[in-house]
Amino acid sequence: MNENAAIISLDGICKKFGPVVANHDVSFDLRVGEIHGLLGENGAGKTTLMNILYGLHQPDSGHIHVGQQPRQIGSPHDAIALGIGMVHQHFMQVPTLSVIDNVILGLPNEREPFLDRPRARERLEQIAATYGLHVDPDALIWQLSVGDRQRVEILKALFRDVRVLILDEPTAVLTPQETEELFKIIRGFVDHGLSVVFITHKLEEAMSITDRVTVLRDGHVVATRPTADTSMAELARLMVGRDVLFRIANGDQRQPAGDTVLQVSDLRVTSDRGTPAVQGVSFQVRAGEIVGIAGVDGNGQTELVQALTGLRRSVNGSIRVGTADVTGASPQHILQQGVGHIPEDFDDALIGEFTLVENLALDVHYAPPFSRRGVLNREQMRRSARELIRRYDVRAPHENVKAKTLSGGNKQKMVIARETSRGPKLLIAAHPTRGLDIGAEEYIRGLMLQLRAEGMAILLVSAKLDEILSLCDRILVMERGRIMGEIPRAEADIEQLGLLMAGIEA
Repeated sequence: MNENAAIISLDGICKKFGPVVANHDVSFDLRVGEIHGLLGENGAGKTTLMNILYGLHQPDSGHIHVGQQPRQIGSPHDAIALGIGMVHQHFMQVPTLSVIDNVILGLPNEREPFLDRPRARERLEQIAATYGLHVDPDALIWQLSVGDRQRVEILKALFRDVRVLILDEPTAVLTPQETEELFKIIRGFVDHGLSVVFITHKLEEAMSITDRVTVLRDGHVVATRPTADTSMAELARLMVGRDVLFRIANGDQRQPAGDTVLQVSDLRVTSDRGTPAVQGVSFQVRAGEIVGIAGVDGNGQTELVQALTGLRRSVNGSIRVGTADVTGASPQHILQQGVGHIPEDFDDALIGEFTLVENLALDVHYAPPFSRRGVLNREQMRRSARELIRRYDVRAPHENVKAKTLSGGNKQKMVIARETSRGPKLLIAAHPTRGLDIGAEEYIRGLMLQLRAEGMAILLVSAKLDEILSLCDRILVMERGRIMGEIPRAEADIEQLGLLMAGIEA
């Protein structure tokens, strides 16, 4: 097939979910041996479009061509038979099974009802060697790092002889080093004749890895460009519909930080495996300042945040919020001391089957103005929800839809709306912009600075060094459960932070 020929063509695709139009007259094509970026804000319709190509959704109208032939793709089984594979943002794996068992799960085999693991292992090792995707076939999924679990998902697709690979936000949970390694692997795919759709909202990644980009906004295609002929500024403008600030100006604080709001002293926390996760950590956060905790994921940040918010209550040391000792206290008690919490996984903060109204009233639904003498004031809850949805730009058809129907970015904005609108004196924010598009990220970072200016104390945990350097007044670096150093923002640079993150003391 000619290298400029389209191996996949989507023409005039329309898809509605009730009153929500996810895709409107969308046309998209993928060429042989191409990495085609599919860009857009959260909820722009990127994943829906590719779910249609993969057979998870059926279009309301439009046509799909595979290799110039019209096709009806009714299921993922049909897509795989046509050589189309998809690696989803949330991995579809059985954690208690081994790598090899996850790879062959659901495949027919000549020795049924017995499994032919030796032959499958041999083929898997050949594929892994060809593409540089080395993973222990006998390792259990739950024992693997996030990067290795993603490799398993890719191996599952390649094991099924796909020629088109759809990667949905593949770097959302990867470290910078894992991201660079993934990019090498993707380029290797093209060298071996595969074509790749790369769904992302990270502009720098799109500029680095793709040959062409198509931008969706509100379910419409607004542009398709050769990557070499565009820029991050243009792509951001196309995605959001306006110019976007890539770096929020922090500036100097208008007034010195105030009283100590959070005081942590010699805190020690044990991991789920019984090993030390937080080892003698001490620090404080004052009113009107943002203190950042930088570090590679997995160095005790999760356990630290859980201890501070009452989600991990078996701790040693001392945690004080204002004058209250909250060491080992319940999440509700800590909330009542004026603490807001944005968890690293927003799904942990929402109940998918509850409406937006109900989710936005969680934790305070039993108190006025939402409740009186044990009776919920649902009209007040609805008015409050509508106002928060408007103010925080949550993209939803109305306030009574279930939270599970929202895109990831809009779920995150829901959590941030609930936790910051209550005016806490301390906000503990773990990776608040992870997975957000450029417009939402700009908004959240600006909101953090606004809350700081209003006197809120903020503890920001982030793996994004640009975010830490842009927002924080003081920076703490965690490595293997210890604080390696504290640096004022004015004195910090990426090289210095990188050394501390690697365990090298200044």
